[in-house]
Amino acid sequence: MVIKKLHDMGIRSEHAYMAALGSIGASVATWMGSLKAEPGAGLARADRWGIFVGEWAPTFFGLGLALSHYEQQEGTLTASVRELREKKAAG
Repeated sequence: MVIKKLHDMGIRSEHAYMAALGSIGASVATWMGSLKAEPGAGLARADRWGIFVGEWAPTFFGLGLALSHYEQQEGTLTASVRELREKKAAG
């Protein structure tokens, strides 16, 4: 199971979510960088680079969801998250 191996390697759902957000930012940066670095290539080339990097975000969000689900099933949520949930349920 890929998710179990990722979890065993120390990758948590928060890491995947941050990678997804970083991918969105990298997509914009790549688009702008390509547009400025290669002005002769035009807007179409910059769009292709931005879209290529932007396609990573849904994969990272999906991994984050899968890791979150695994963490909840395995009871490996951090104590602070568990405490917050208990407080919310109690009051």
